[in-house]
Amino acid sequence: MTRQGWKRGHYINMAVAVAALAGSLAYAAANIYPAIDRAPGDIDAAIKEATAAKKRVIVEFGGNWCGDCIVLDKHFQAAENAALLKKHYVLVHVNVGDKGITDNFPIAERYGIPLKKGVPALAVLDSNGKLVFAQKQGEFESMRKMDPSSVREFLEKWAR
Repeated sequence: MTRQGWKRGHYINMAVAVAALAGSLAYAAANIYPAIDRAPGDIDAAIKEATAAKKRVIVEFGGNWCGDCIVLDKHFQAAENAALLKKHYVLVHVNVGDKGITDNFPIAERYGIPLKKGVPALAVLDSNGKLVFAQKQGEFESMRKMDPSSVREFLEKWAR
């Protein structure tokens, strides 16, 4: 194989690998936030589960198109955070829209979340569904610039 042929083959293989990675990331992201209209039922189910387990509920507002929301989900899955989340919380994802922040404004308002400040945004409820805390300043809106410890600190602060 000529040097030029090798380079062309190398670049084609890299392009295929990048496309596969992008596709898998898009697939993973598409599965974080459920259909927009599921939010009320999902929140009710989370409150029932939290009541039975004596946990708090985290209502996370975001979208599958949101890079910072995807990073937050990865930070939730980090070992030290996943253990805290499992022990103290029931997590429910609220989809704010498929192509931007366009939906579920009444639910966000009920929990004191100003969606105009950006997503992801979190509300913490007690096991009876009463609001304990709401992010009002877009605290996690730049999650890509934050590390998992910021999520751990949040989880520790609002744990029961």
